[in-house]
Amino acid sequence: MQVLVDADACPVVVKEILFRAARRVEVYVTLVANQYLRTPPSRFIRALQVPVGFDAADNRIVDLVRDGDLVISADIPLAAAALDKGAHVLDPRGTWFSRENIRERLTMREVMDQLRSSGVETGGPTPYAANDSKAFAGQLDRFLARHRATPR
Repeated sequence: MQVLVDADACPVVVKEILFRAARRVEVYVTLVANQYLRTPPSRFIRALQVPVGFDAADNRIVDLVRDGDLVISADIPLAAAALDKGAHVLDPRGTWFSRENIRERLTMREVMDQLRSSGVETGGPTPYAANDSKAFAGQLDRFLARHRATPR
């Protein structure tokens, strides 16, 4: 099992939580982004830089993900693709994407895109808060405890 991170929009605090978890439970964490990322020295942590382009990081994550892996992302289409490959998907606010909720989220995303394209102000997500990082850390710890990783 590995952890793949959609790192372009991932909050710094989430990356730090993942770095600590990687060292603590010896799970491989790979950050994928279209920009250079600094990572702490660890054999369990690496960063992959992909070319700049629409969904380049998402596509690379889908290429790398395997059944049972954990993907960290708030991107709904990426979450759907990872779930289709048998992965678990956790967003940076500590909410799980699942086969039960992904269709609804894809539909809602499409509706919001249509509203925005017709000129309706829909606003954006609420600012990331301390409660979000606590929720993420708790869900990650529970997941890693249940799915003890074997380094590959």
